[in-house]
Amino acid sequence: QVKLMESGGGSVESGGSLTLSCKPSGNQYMAWFRQLPGKEREAIVTTDSNGRPTYVDSMKGRFVSSRDDSKNTLYLQMNNLTPEDTGTYFCAARPYRLGAPSSRLSQSEYTYWGQGTQVTVSS
Repeated sequence: QVKLMESGGGSVESGGSLTLSCKPSGNQYMAWFRQLPGKEREAIVTTDSNGRPTYVDSMKGRFVSSRDDSKNTLYLQMNNLTPEDTGTYFCAARPYRLGAPSSRLSQSEYTYWGQGTQVTVSS
């Protein structure tokens, strides 16, 4: 059992930035999802075994995922935030032993989830 821990959420004004962290990130395919109020959980970015990110088209440009293997941590840098980005952000993981996810943007492909971290953007 892997317990994922997100951190870095908080309140920021429109146009601001936040960087989320998720540990641990080793030996797992990782992804970031978010759930906006009243909406289904949606994928933001997934990473392959080398940590290379694949972004959902609508998330390209403002969100940047990176992985620091020395710290066993996955990051999500979020820039130019708007009130429409307000929601709960989750990291998710799929152990390498299960093989690569066939659909990396699908929630069902991921075995472990963090508890979520709240991001609130004010106008």
